[in-house]
Amino acid sequence: MFKEKNIIIKNPLKSDIRFGLVYPNVYKTAMSSLGYQIIYNYINEREDSYCERIIYPSIRSLETNSPLSDFDIISFSLQYEQDYFNILEILKEANIPLRREDRTNEDPLIIAGGPCASSNPLPLSDFIDIFVVGEAEAVLYDFLDLYLELNLSNKKNNKKINNRGVNFRSKRDLSPFLDIQGLYISEFNNNTEIALSEDMDKIYHLTYPIVSETDDKDFIPAFSNSILLNVSRACTRGCRFCMSSYLYRPLRETNLDYLFSIAEEARENTGLNKISLIGAAVSDYSKINELTNGLKEKGFQVSMPSMRIESITKETLIALKSSGLKTLTIAPESIYSLRCRINKDIEDEDVFRVIGDAVELGFNIKLYFLIGLPYETQEDICQLASLMKQIDSMKYKFNSKSKTSTKKAKVSISFSVNPLIPKAHTPLQWETYNMKDIKLKIKYLKKNLKGLDIKFDSAKMGLIQYVLSCGDREIGNLIEKSLNKKISIKEWGENAPNYTLEDKLPWDCIDVSVSKEFLKLEYEKIKNSQQTPWCEDGDCYNCGACN
Repeated sequence: MFKEKNIIIKNPLKSDIRFGLVYPNVYKTAMSSLGYQIIYNYINEREDSYCERIIYPSIRSLETNSPLSDFDIISFSLQYEQDYFNILEILKEANIPLRREDRTNEDPLIIAGGPCASSNPLPLSDFIDIFVVGEAEAVLYDFLDLYLELNLSNKKNNKKINNRGVNFRSKRDLSPFLDIQGLYISEFNNNTEIALSEDMDKIYHLTYPIVSETDDKDFIPAFSNSILLNVSRACTRGCRFCMSSYLYRPLRETNLDYLFSIAEEARENTGLNKISLIGAAVSDYSKINELTNGLKEKGFQVSMPSMRIESITKETLIALKSSGLKTLTIAPESIYSLRCRINKDIEDEDVFRVIGDAVELGFNIKLYFLIGLPYETQEDICQLASLMKQIDSMKYKFNSKSKTSTKKAKVSISFSVNPLIPKAHTPLQWETYNMKDIKLKIKYLKKNLKGLDIKFDSAKMGLIQYVLSCGDREIGNLIEKSLNKKISIKEWGENAPNYTLEDKLPWDCIDVSVSKEFLKLEYEKIKNSQQTPWCEDGDCYNCGACN
């Protein structure tokens, strides 16, 4: 049995705009996306619009079982590059022309948003009409207002033409949308400036989330049924591999008291007591201990999917433990010397401190590591294996008197090892991806870390993701070709880019406010492990985001 509470039902026939909100991945992932749920509620607050959800692999809406072709606008959420294949599959199954040049004003308008759309829209630009670069609240209402205005004008013109016995099917004119900041229109390859909401207290906060009622694990959201509390947006730590560190700057925080009121209102609307704190680096929130303690006092169970090691205190862990959190997730990334190269100056002592406190409090621990970092050597991989073994040994309770450890683990410690994927608009956008090197390193770690609870991402999938992340418009041909034929890893490799600092990059038309000059300086700093300290604690580095 599968039920949902708090879904929005309207009469589609009375809506001027039917908006199909497509998540090109499975339900449990879709309904754990705060952005996806925000857009659903945000659009449905308009009386003239009805937003319905379509979640892969379905091509019909959850609300009215309508086919995709019934919608005026179809919007894809681009969270992961691997979902690009699902997007084309959905369009194909729905009998909607794949390529924008083959669609007319009688077909739905195809748009897309999310971090991948803001970072590098080029690989999908032959299939998507308009990309939203930035945050939905800063763009969508202006976009919908203009769509309605243009649609009304087109209907009047069509009526005149059809009265003369002419069948009206022509290409839609998208040029008026060029005047809206934050819209990249594929046809024009226009220079686009990111659109962001300046004040977190004025953005759309989710107080009426959808709650699923089911015993089917495939339909239980990744964070389970919980209130998704938008604590902050952006991260300015500046980890040189991380897209979140550069895309949405500057850092913006929601007022503490406002967060409490949002949580209370959401609980009234759902009956839920569990809260997931959402943000690029939630533990960096300036009043994190006041927030977690305050929510605990109000009877909430708090989870924190994203935590920075250097900002985790024992006080924070105690508050999270007492509120019901069971698993702590952190990302040491690599050994200390390589952490410094990627601007993550976290001493091993800090890593051990947090893990030690977490073990003492009874947390299960999940750790994320990267391989394939710039200047990484085989000796570094050997040291990484030693570090992981040392961390794993910390799950056993240590007796300080006898100086021995118990054989029974007090908690579970698991590891995830992933290839580093260079991303657009980061200092590593000029790096390449060496699949052969990654495979050898995975092989070594598997051999030397037997007995550890460890998962490895595929080196081959890493290559594909790299091509999709940093490729140009031509990569769209590969994505389309994959609908009918398996693309060999050799062909993916042949299409892997190899940029230099002097090259014009495919995504140079997208201005995310962080300057290319700043990213070049950061890239050069990797060579000698030079740090760029957190600007929230010190000086401004003139990255461009606050200009």
